[in-house]
Amino acid sequence: MPPTLPPDPTPPPTTAPTPSRPLRYGWTTGACATAAAKAAYTALLTGDFPDPVRIHLPKNHQPAFALTREHLTPAHPAPTSPTTTGSADTAPEGVASAGQAPEETGHPGLEPASTGSGSIERVATERVATERARTEHVTTEHVTTERVATERVTTGPVDIESSGVGPAEGDAPAEPGSGSASGGERVAGAGEGAPGAPSFSARDSAHGAGGASSDTDENGRTAQADSPGGGTAGLGEWESAMAGVVKDAGDDPDVTHGALVMATVRRGEPGSGVTFRAGPGVGTVTKPGLPLAVGEPAINPVPRRMMREHIEEVAALYGDPGDVVIEISIENGEELARHTWNPRLGILGGLSVLGTTGVVVPYSCSAWIDSIRRGIDVARAAGHTHVAGCTGSTSELVAKNLYDLPDDALLDMGDFAGAVLKYLRRHPVPRLTIAGGVGKLAKLADGHLDLHSGRSQVNKDFLATLAMEAGATDTLATEIRTANTALAALHLSQAAGVPLADRIAAHARRTAEHVLREAPVTVDVIVIDRAGTIVGRA
Repeated sequence: MPPTLPPDPTPPPTTAPTPSRPLRYGWTTGACATAAAKAAYTALLTGDFPDPVRIHLPKNHQPAFALTREHLTPAHPAPTSPTTTGSADTAPEGVASAGQAPEETGHPGLEPASTGSGSIERVATERVATERARTEHVTTEHVTTERVATERVTTGPVDIESSGVGPAEGDAPAEPGSGSASGGERVAGAGEGAPGAPSFSARDSAHGAGGASSDTDENGRTAQADSPGGGTAGLGEWESAMAGVVKDAGDDPDVTHGALVMATVRRGEPGSGVTFRAGPGVGTVTKPGLPLAVGEPAINPVPRRMMREHIEEVAALYGDPGDVVIEISIENGEELARHTWNPRLGILGGLSVLGTTGVVVPYSCSAWIDSIRRGIDVARAAGHTHVAGCTGSTSELVAKNLYDLPDDALLDMGDFAGAVLKYLRRHPVPRLTIAGGVGKLAKLADGHLDLHSGRSQVNKDFLATLAMEAGATDTLATEIRTANTALAALHLSQAAGVPLADRIAAHARRTAEHVLREAPVTVDVIVIDRAGTIVGRA
């Protein structure tokens, strides 16, 4: 028989975030999809899900992911005879026989097994979950969970390097437009369950319903699974396998934190290799300019490569050709995608599966910057000759209405003026409008390329100098130097009839042109106040 997979080590727990420790790193949707795909393919071949499932990522990270959901679908319908489904006298303890009410099993919420196709598989899955709910309790310093029913609430992925801590470096983007947690559970490391807990698998449960057991190793894993109708099934007796893991973004404010990422693996056509499909919650590319062709599922190239590599490794282990179809789904992904750039980029129907290293670096801003770059790519591919980089929704609306720009010509620049300018330097668009509030553009005028309040400050002396260039008196310049904010300085200038905002716009354009160097990009700048009124232009 084929060799069995090596046992997955129990990942060490991590502590809850505290001010005294560095920010905790997390895992991209691409890493989660890879782990789920590996677990599902292994179960498709063996009938048993590795849990936790370990994967290898670039930069030598080897995280282990606990499965939150798992499901096997038999390749052949189960017979409807009583000998297949068993009876109340012969059904395994805790498993409802055909026609028995869920309450009689002692586990409310589990549906009774039907006599149609897949009934034994469902009973087996419920038995696994039920037994684990009885035996497995996972405790960390801040999380205690109990695995129940068919959704086993686990404590997520943890890096299992020899140091026992999370990854120390990486530059993988999270989802485009990340900036608010999805409300999912913050998760930490967990092993398979309490030490000494009995091992249960789909094979164990199916055997109780008429199937025959097969050889197992000392870890309780098997390279064969029971057929749905009794007897021992060889490899490939399952139509599909699904595994799901919860994404842990660490301490990054990622919109996909806590999202359930699922992979369903089915047999593909002989010689087809690995094919990818978008399931519910994963988007489809509808516009050119992205690294994927129009019509392709929004599963980026690096996650695709990682999944192929892990499928090839498992296929080699079991002597399988590895011709499979992988369907990636993300629970509530379509709703979450509304809080990202995906709709504007032409990725419709859900989120993207992203990641270049598999690691989410907290507050690295890499996701936002990557989205800016993809926005420029899409605008260029659409043939747009004019794009606008805006610091917020108000300035975006002003630029859109002023120039009648389409949505895919609007760049959500935010604080990252430098990212827009540097990418346009290498991938030019004939015209760029920069629009924003007086405070952020005052910082750009002063030479800052990162306009975040925590990384650059408004220089009141600089504003006073600009005001004097525009005709301010010494008295007004002194008042500007002591003003609380850039907006207050603007109001002082407006009251004196001094066009300070025009000077801010002119110097901001000068900064932009300096970064663009010789790139064939014409720049104009619009300065607005909080009401969205244009107060300065250059």
